[in-house]
Amino acid sequence: MTNLFDLTGEVAAVFGGTGVLGGAMADALAAAGARVAILGRSAERGTERVRAIEAAGGTAFFQQADAMSRASLTAARDAITAKYGTPTVLINGAGGNKPEGTIMPGGDFCKMGMEGWNAVFDLNLVGGTLLPCQIFGESMVAAGKGSIINIASMSSIVPLSRVVAYSASKAAVLNLTLWLAREWATKGVRVNAISPGFFPAEQNRRMLMKDDGTYTERGQSIIGHTPMGRFGTAEELAGATVWLAAPRASAFVTGQNIVVDGGFSSVTI
Repeated sequence: MTNLFDLTGEVAAVFGGTGVLGGAMADALAAAGARVAILGRSAERGTERVRAIEAAGGTAFFQQADAMSRASLTAARDAITAKYGTPTVLINGAGGNKPEGTIMPGGDFCKMGMEGWNAVFDLNLVGGTLLPCQIFGESMVAAGKGSIINIASMSSIVPLSRVVAYSASKAAVLNLTLWLAREWATKGVRVNAISPGFFPAEQNRRMLMKDDGTYTERGQSIIGHTPMGRFGTAEELAGATVWLAAPRASAFVTGQNIVVDGGFSSVTI
């Protein structure tokens, strides 16, 4: 059974691998035998992740890449191919939110400018999904094999309060995932999404937790809505990541959104 999840021979490109969640995914792929390329803009953080993977016995290198630039993405793909071979796994973990696309208490949706809206869509949909899928997907289709894992969100399913642009952009990420899954299903390329629940990381920790470790009002509301009664840890994304990446374990799985949320999406009232 363990051979089902063996990634020996696979080449994984991980956008967002310099962060907490993307880094845990990269660790899991390397531990399963994949050769991993950490993609991002911070050489310092990327090199740190590579060292951690190598210390654990894995194989990895860092490649600077700007997910908003076709030229940068093409150069990154070609560098990975030259070093390890054609990428067969793509993790699209780049993305995030911006204050300009958020409606705070007392704010007016009608006053939100297009600059903030567009910035969040560019971050999550264009750079976070569209362009990497085009550049890396092209090589996968040509090779006749590959697994693309887009990082969606709980807000892809139900919009979260305040983060209106983020919610809409992540819903678009999920829709594009389903569209590509259908288009490339006969070409050997599987396209799926993972929707993490609430995992404290760099971008949202202050929204969820106070400096003393207690929950903020929003954090407490989320915990109250989560049957498991806690936030997730980055390592708890490892199983879904390796499963979707494994060409044998998930051979007949495409167009799916794997929710890892401690039961959050099962609660209504």
